[in-house]
Amino acid sequence: MVEKTIQVQAESGLHARPASLLVREAGQFQSQLTLTKNGKSVDLKSILGVMSLAVSKGDEVTIRAEGVDEAEAVERLAAMCEQFAE
Repeated sequence: MVEKTIQVQAESGLHARPASLLVREAGQFQSQLTLTKNGKSVDLKSILGVMSLAVSKGDEVTIRAEGVDEAEAVERLAAMCEQFAE
């Protein structure tokens, strides 16, 4: 299992568009992926799950992966979250 905690810097957090891009990218990996905020974990491949976390700017989230491509998945998804701030 690999995980990484990041602070969301995007002004609007993970609203609909960034969330959908993140879920689409997560779907490219075989690993089981979760996104956690304040102790609540959701399937990172589910748009409804990600949106239900209501991630705002400044929130800390943890991306966790377990499977054959876990390291690549965590690094790529964390990098995407950081790019949303640009």
